[in-house]
Amino acid sequence: MNRVNRILFHAEYQHALEQIQLWERERKFCRHTLAHFLDVARLAYIRSLEKGLDVKKDVIYAAALLHDIGRHKQYEDGTPHEVASADLADKILPDCSYSREEQAQIRQAILGHRSAQGGECADVLGRLLYRADKASRNCFACAARADCHWPDEKMNMEIRD
Repeated sequence: MNRVNRILFHAEYQHALEQIQLWERERKFCRHTLAHFLDVARLAYIRSLEKGLDVKKDVIYAAALLHDIGRHKQYEDGTPHEVASADLADKILPDCSYSREEQAQIRQAILGHRSAQGGECADVLGRLLYRADKASRNCFACAARADCHWPDEKMNMEIRD
């Protein structure tokens, strides 16, 4: 997990994480914290193991750690966070020894993690990230659920695989 830790402690990553925390300090809905990123990573990795998929653990973790890291740019200037996150990944991943092929795979997964098609995309990493991101939210236990803008059909009202 050396490459994953290099992402985690990368100056650009740390700065973006700090900016997200500042922007979301008063947010009552789901926050984009390191806990969320790790929940997504673990859920995606578990699913990969259960399904016998051939995706490296540190590639799954890289995609999960980076999938929402550009969220602060959405707050600052309206850039869609998946685009800002992919752009940050382009700056961070080369410094962390990810190959060009891995970088492209991670970028594509990040760009598709919000779309309805993300769960149906051809790329296995994209499907893992999409599903794990959605499954990571515990709507059934959320105090702000009544005020949430998510449609009922997207809310996780029970634990599922």
